[in-house]
Amino acid sequence: MNRKMKFRTKLCLYFLLFTLIIFGVLWLLQTVFLQKFYNNMLINHTKSAVGEMESAGISDGNFEIIDNIARENSLLVYITDKKGNIIYSADEYKSNDSDNKNPYLKGEKLNYQESFYRNLPENYKDFLKALENGNGVTEYQTETHYIYGKYLKNETVLYISTTLDAVGSTADIIKIQLLWVSVLSVVIAVALAYVISKRFSKPVAMLSEQANKLGSKNFSGEFEKGFCMEIDELENVLADTNEKLVQAKTYQQELLANVSHDLRTPLTMIRGYAESIKDFGDDEKQRISDSDIIIRETDRLTALVNEILEYSELQANGEKTNFADVNFSSLVKKVIKQFEPLFQTQDGKIESSLTENLSINGNSRQLERVVYNLLDNAIRHTGESKKITVILKEENKHILLSVRDYGNGIPQEEIPHIWERYYTYHQRKKQGVSGLGLAIVKQIVDLHGGSCNVESNAGKGCNFIVKF
Repeated sequence: MNRKMKFRTKLCLYFLLFTLIIFGVLWLLQTVFLQKFYNNMLINHTKSAVGEMESAGISDGNFEIIDNIARENSLLVYITDKKGNIIYSADEYKSNDSDNKNPYLKGEKLNYQESFYRNLPENYKDFLKALENGNGVTEYQTETHYIYGKYLKNETVLYISTTLDAVGSTADIIKIQLLWVSVLSVVIAVALAYVISKRFSKPVAMLSEQANKLGSKNFSGEFEKGFCMEIDELENVLADTNEKLVQAKTYQQELLANVSHDLRTPLTMIRGYAESIKDFGDDEKQRISDSDIIIRETDRLTALVNEILEYSELQANGEKTNFADVNFSSLVKKVIKQFEPLFQTQDGKIESSLTENLSINGNSRQLERVVYNLLDNAIRHTGESKKITVILKEENKHILLSVRDYGNGIPQEEIPHIWERYYTYHQRKKQGVSGLGLAIVKQIVDLHGGSCNVESNAGKGCNFIVKF
């Protein structure tokens, strides 16, 4: 079984690995590739020196500039003709002539046999052949030297050579220094890794400890803030999550209490009247009365279960599913017709003013549920007036549905909470409702990008307004 490492241990190991990689790269660069880097640097300096000489006019016989460049770059320079006769030479050891005269001049003519400053290299003829075969430019490298040559404009030859010194002794010194630096750096890295990992792991460990207590009474919400922005944001998320979990747990407890009560009452009545029919089934009138009660309580039980399931489905999905263009005017008219017969038996009246052919892009079943719940809520709270007003109209490119009752109204302190689940159940003294009706309305309207509002005056009823 593989054991996963702690965050602190892993962070420490990653830091050490980073340190080892850095010093591994340094070892390669300063030992293995040092000679190559050094050679490339000398070659680049040599080519740059050629450019300086040509810019100074050596093709036109201005040879004095060669001495300075040769001394500055540790170069051996020859200017010869194509047969190998020396015209001028210079190296880093050549002293400045006080009269700045060409040492190869005798009188006014060049003398190739006298006063040579330095003899040509032994392989100069090979150099000339390489120059001729290379169309006037050549460069090559031996174990100890780099040679560059080219034809100048005045039919002369430029020869430049630089020594590729071995850096072995220098590399040995660097290795010893790197060894001590590496050992010292690893010790420092271990100490830093320990301190940093401890500092980083502390808030993470606190977060982990508090996360295990989410939703419980032991959750304190005490975090070490200020370490970094991401940790602070995570701490805020955990605090918000805990608040929602506690709220959800409260709702769950309320749901169990509410549902158990609402289920127990109709189930008890159904059982009682079913036994009454069984025991006293000879009385036709009593049997019909008991059967009606059983049917009523069964319908009530079914409606309660359906509301709970519907709200749970909306909470779980929360997505725009099966949306299409819905004739909202026809839908509202259909729901009103469903309520009118029952409401008329209670001497009630539904007045409506509906604008025709108003369409909404949405889920037909869910939109019907919104209208149904608002009308059902209005009928249960219409009071002695037994009157409900339904208005559907278009206003400022929005569709407004208004359902007004003329009952006792809602106290102002309750209005901000009426859309909360189970709030109605608790506040309305368990009047045979689940407390989910308006919560379902709010959930569906939000899903369709709309808004819900309510206007209420004490003793004058409520006006629920839904805007799409």
